[in-house]
Amino acid sequence: MSRYMYERLSAQDNSFLVAEKANVPLHVGAVAIYELGEMRSESGGVDIRKFKQALEAQLHRLPRYRQKLQWVPIENRPVWVDDPHFNLDYHVRHAALPRPGGIDDLKRLTARITTRMLDRSRPLWEMWLIEGLSDDRFAVVNKIHHCMVDGISGADIAEILMSPTPEHEIGEAREFLPRPAPTARELLFDAAKRLALAPVEIVGRVGAFGRATPDLAREVGARLQAIGDLAMNLVAPSSETPLNGKLGPHRRIDWLTLPMDDVKSIRRAAGCTVNDVVLATVTGAVRQYLIRRGIRPGEIDFRVSAPVSVRSREESGTLGNRVSAWIVPLPIDIGDPQGVLQRLSAQTQRLKDSRQALGVELLMQLAEYAPPMLFSAGARAAAAPMNMIVTNVPGPQFPLYMLGAKLQEMHPLVPLLDGTGLGIALFSYDGKLHVGLNADYDLVPDLSAFSALFAQSFMSIVDATCPWTDVADDDEATASAVSEEPAPRAEVVPLNPPSAEAGRI
Repeated sequence: MSRYMYERLSAQDNSFLVAEKANVPLHVGAVAIYELGEMRSESGGVDIRKFKQALEAQLHRLPRYRQKLQWVPIENRPVWVDDPHFNLDYHVRHAALPRPGGIDDLKRLTARITTRMLDRSRPLWEMWLIEGLSDDRFAVVNKIHHCMVDGISGADIAEILMSPTPEHEIGEAREFLPRPAPTARELLFDAAKRLALAPVEIVGRVGAFGRATPDLAREVGARLQAIGDLAMNLVAPSSETPLNGKLGPHRRIDWLTLPMDDVKSIRRAAGCTVNDVVLATVTGAVRQYLIRRGIRPGEIDFRVSAPVSVRSREESGTLGNRVSAWIVPLPIDIGDPQGVLQRLSAQTQRLKDSRQALGVELLMQLAEYAPPMLFSAGARAAAAPMNMIVTNVPGPQFPLYMLGAKLQEMHPLVPLLDGTGLGIALFSYDGKLHVGLNADYDLVPDLSAFSALFAQSFMSIVDATCPWTDVADDDEATASAVSEEPAPRAEVVPLNPPSAEAGRI
């Protein structure tokens, strides 16, 4: 048969379809806030026609946006096929806040939008243009299924749809000629042939790996050790906490912003990485949140999954998932911010040296040949050793524009895995670190309190690691310091924490 008619999903991409359930939608999201600028319509709202024209002119660069899932009989594995009934109007939605809409209104609407699962009979993405935001702004809420993108490829898409200058020109849309979809019989025949040739393909891959590896014994040993470390995490699951449990159908969304100047100052002063600073901030917030909920943090084994990109330079700009993960125990038993940073820096260095990320990557490679039932069980067990996902994606450190409208903020949203009631995603952009929080509505009823504790944790780290006079390099950065007063120590939990917006840095 002609293979050009479809593309098979990788095992890792398929894992996000397998793990998805009614109350566990697995689409990634982002909330982008723009100045209205040249996107203003004649009526004073957002010019959605202009947006659709510009998006349609770029769709040839995003072929997956016009493809849908088709399933191989018996094997029950998905493939991508062109959607002959693709309709841009279905995927681009238009909504409005009651004017003048505040940030809290936008958060509530975003929660409603992101709660709903994507329709698997159509291409798995939506964009919501939301007008009515105060101060002449509008927002775009993106939803795209995790089987299509990881954090890095999602950031690449954002840059495709935007430009580094306000000048813009809407090109002509290329004609879409959907390729014919394979029949069920063709898919089944092709799957059977692939299964029959699997031993030959495996031998070929092993041979190529051996020829390309200077120290074969060392590399094999590293991979076996990574698998062993992963197995140990599965055997000894993390502790139960108020942040974990059965997920309900509803979500809460919150976000805040940190200055990258201060993040970099901490990194330089502590001799650690930006990711270490992020994990230390999460550690302080989780510690204080558990104390607030009546839990003794010293008795809790709290682990986060920190995705690690394994995308090669040649794969830059491609869709799909090329990501592994570290399982990082957070030192929530430590109340001193400097002690937390030191512990995490040592842990992440050990993870790098041990190459733990190889474990997940190798399992995903083996899963390409696993029977569907075994693969499904493995995908559902993946959340067992963790309490939370924390993902940090680097973005451009210069302004971006969409049709002349300047992007002010971009807050990513990571989906919740079964049993994890809170997910934290971060995206650095134009001198700021934007933090997005996605939480189960009932498991985390006080998400605004966690946001305030997150800000407080960051302020405590700045206070502990950087003299106030050295936090910024110039007057402008000094003005963006976290607080005019010394930050409260991490042990101090506010009885009535401010909302995330009031506590924004």
